[in-house]
Amino acid sequence: MNILHTNEYVPYQMNYIKLVSEQNILKGLINQKEEMIHFFNSIPVFKQEYSYEEGKWTIKNLLLHLIDAERIFAYRALRIARNDTTALPGFDENAFVVSANANERDFESLLKEYVIVREATLILFENFSTTDLLKIGTASGASVSVRGIGYCILGHELHHKQVIIERYL
Repeated sequence: MNILHTNEYVPYQMNYIKLVSEQNILKGLINQKEEMIHFFNSIPVFKQEYSYEEGKWTIKNLLLHLIDAERIFAYRALRIARNDTTALPGFDENAFVVSANANERDFESLLKEYVIVREATLILFENFSTTDLLKIGTASGASVSVRGIGYCILGHELHHKQVIIERYL
């Protein structure tokens, strides 16, 4: 991975970013999309609404969380790349999960949405210039770069894939 400076990511995001071995954000996004589609398709139906502990998310909740988070991260990257200096707020992922009702949705519709969101993220990052990727803004009370956000998208998904493997399957 490219060396990021500490002003390019929210401190807790280093837990995600350090999981990313791919240096090229676009290549990582493309490869990860295919890997995750295969991964989620391999999950047995009876596990899709399984929670390993009372109060923990189901795999459907986790998948929709990845979708929501990627949308938010991509939006932040867009705002920063377009020189918007507005400090961007964080979000409460737990409130999102409660409101989203992922378990009431068909798994295939969630996967379809995942693919569409990833395609939108790919097009967005394809069109960022090298200068855009280095632009710095503020999100969740910390300094972040557009490329830092790209690595965070990749690492966040790797983190949750690891959680699913370890605790759900």
